[in-house]
Amino acid sequence: MILRNKEYNRAKAVEYAHRWAYFRNPAFYDFSAIGGDCTNYASQCIFAGSGVMNFTPTFGWYYIDINDRAPAWTGVKYLYNFLVNNTGAGPYGREVSISEVRPGDVCQLIIDEADWQHTPVIIAVGRNARTYSNIWVAAHSYDCDCRPLSSYAIREARFIHIDGVREIMGSSMQNTGETPDMGTTPSELGTPAIPAPPSGPGTPPAASSGPPR
Repeated sequence: MILRNKEYNRAKAVEYAHRWAYFRNPAFYDFSAIGGDCTNYASQCIFAGSGVMNFTPTFGWYYIDINDRAPAWTGVKYLYNFLVNNTGAGPYGREVSISEVRPGDVCQLIIDEADWQHTPVIIAVGRNARTYSNIWVAAHSYDCDCRPLSSYAIREARFIHIDGVREIMGSSMQNTGETPDMGTTPSELGTPAIPAPPSGPGTPPAASSGPPR
């Protein structure tokens, strides 16, 4: 198997995050009622920017349907472990300081539990030194877009920078099964308007309140 590197498309990841922040792509199961949908949503955003899944049983990162998916697709800790340790196909990254995060990266939070519990997607950062106040995120469970990271009651945070993507040469990402259609839009909803991300440390739109799951 020969792998080649390609660039992670941050613009597509952020566009997808805006598009589905308050909606659910019907190509994916909604896990809101069974533990939370945040990491499922974060994985969808990362996939929108990478276009490559890793179909390694147990330790890969893929979604075919609710009964055929990797733990890393929907599990907070498992997504972190996949991204920072992945040497095969799919996106890969590393834990970085707050100063290195960019739109399209993800962060993980401890809020009111004993372990990592929430995976928001970073959709905008301020031009000045990074702080919780000038990093804005989108997330599911509870749904939000353009929410300042500082609005969470954060006990601990870690940041994962996506360095790039590896794909298998001579093979499509669909090396097993059928991957979901990322462009699916419910006909009764239409395409939600994409709000403009904040460009500086001003006050973004009001966000959902309460602890995420």
